[in-house]
Amino acid sequence: MSRTEMPQFEPELRRAVLAPLLEKHAVRKAELTLALPADLRVDGQALIADPGCIPGRPDQPVLVSHTSLKAKPLNTPEGRALLLHAIAHIELNAIDLALDVVWRYNAMPDTFYQDWVRIAKEEAKHFLLIQKHLVGMGFDYGQFPAHNSLWEMAERTKGDILARIGLVPRTMEARGLDASPGVKNKLISAGDLAAGRILDIILEDEIGHVAAGNRWYRHVCQERGLDPIATYRDLIVQYDAPKLKSPYNLEARRLAGFDDEELNYLAANGL
Repeated sequence: MSRTEMPQFEPELRRAVLAPLLEKHAVRKAELTLALPADLRVDGQALIADPGCIPGRPDQPVLVSHTSLKAKPLNTPEGRALLLHAIAHIELNAIDLALDVVWRYNAMPDTFYQDWVRIAKEEAKHFLLIQKHLVGMGFDYGQFPAHNSLWEMAERTKGDILARIGLVPRTMEARGLDASPGVKNKLISAGDLAAGRILDIILEDEIGHVAAGNRWYRHVCQERGLDPIATYRDLIVQYDAPKLKSPYNLEARRLAGFDDEELNYLAANGL
């Protein structure tokens, strides 16, 4: 996006994020997110009307059930492209998830909204890294089917900020911490060293994203007088969240703020 194409954002942060959130073109969504000004005022008390059509999505990829998606051998360019396309789709969803939190939930500290805008920008960076790598391989985002599980969880939890930040960053996105080392090793073994370097960048940033989820989840639990661990287990059941499966990246989870009680229980039972 050139300087002459810089958009005119709303002057207040929680309203400004609606521009990239509603944008349908995937690359443009990422670019608009990165262009969000850092110095916008925050009106944390505002109740913002739902503009509808959230999130803006491109016509492609076609969204299908996750069980209908089939992998192909990573020793083929198409097999690697399929895997990278799936990662790009997760990152695009993650942009929308972070932006959606900003406009949707009021009465949080200014730093809450600033945190999630920062996270959205890092997710946009991740999407563009993967998308450009796909283009370099002769493919592009939207070329293969994808699933909508992340946004389906966002829809189920949109009525309660505690459920949203408890089950999206702390559950769905934390699964990415667990999966990242194995995915990286597969891509490197297939000869895609550049993709391996991109995954290193993503993992480092995602630890910070999950940490923000942990921090704000505990903040809301404290405000409501709730025990974070017992409440989390209740949320898993109430919202039918996916059961976590080993192997777990316990080191990354610890860096992301999961405490020993949670990690020990996770290792023994899953949550």
